Amino acid sequence: MKNTVSNRQAICDLLLELAERDDKIVVLCSDSRGSASLAPFAERYPERFVEIGIAEQNIVGVAAGLAASGKKPVVASPAAFLSARSVEQIKVDVAYSRLPVVLLGISGGISYGALGMTHHSVQDIATMRAIPNLDVILPADRFESAAVMRELMEHPRPAYVRIGRSPVEDVFEGTDTGYRPGRCTRLREGNDACVIACGEMVRAAVDAARKLEVSGIKVRVLDMHTIKPLDEEEIVKAAKETKKLYTIEEHSINGGLYGAVAEAAARRCPVHVTGLALPDEPVIAGTASEVFAYYGLTSDHICEMIRESGDR
Repeated sequence: MKNTVSNRQAICDLLLELAERDDKIVVLCSDSRGSASLAPFAERYPERFVEIGIAEQNIVGVAAGLAASGKKPVVASPAAFLSARSVEQIKVDVAYSRLPVVLLGISGGISYGALGMTHHSVQDIATMRAIPNLDVILPADRFESAAVMRELMEHPRPAYVRIGRSPVEDVFEGTDTGYRPGRCTRLREGNDACVIACGEMVRAAVDAARKLEVSGIKVRVLDMHTIKPLDEEEIVKAAKETKKLYTIEEHSINGGLYGAVAEAAARRCPVHVTGLALPDEPVIAGTASEVFAYYGLTSDHICEMIRESGDR
């Protein structure tokens, strides 16, 4: 049965559960309680819900103040605006001060596909991973989204968590995702090549590995949910054992997962890294599936690239 629960809904459900036992949890929105699926939280805990309005710089500053007062604030705002308009506040008020604010970038990547470049957030990983003291996390599905948020509430620290808008097919079979901060999850074994994916592209990587296995090509798949701190040890291991690294992400080719993996490989185990991402140009407008197909962010294209590399 197809999953109908979005990552944002899974996070809201978890926050409702945790807030029953932890009165330090506070949620802030920038005119986005509906789009963040957080209306139930606002209804159940109105005294712990703050609507800032369309003021992204202010929402980060207010969250930092709450964190400094002993609260556990979660900021939910469209990723395109949160990651671009509030960079200074995230850098100084949250990260530099090491305040435990969770910045939840909703509708990330090209979730707002038809609205075009103004609403696409395809530079956010590059921006956020350049800020010291800030974790950058892209969960793959509803189960991993809940696991990430649970861990951040148990061990509060500055973090940027980017999720999409619509339900995605499950990667994990249940709540036991094996999620560990800063350590990627190996989803499939193989030494013929390694595909490293993050966020909603993990599903495409897993599907590609299954298709390739039918033709005798065994591909390792790494769910690199945490871009910062990056699991360099697993990257180095994959580079040594497979000799072929591929990355796939819903982000610009510049500064995201591809950049992080290529930098790690260049420093510690030089191998060729092939990056599958969005080009360095304004991305076309369209539905998510149309945009992914146009730029080759699909399991079929991953298969094609790996088969072609084996033929050379």
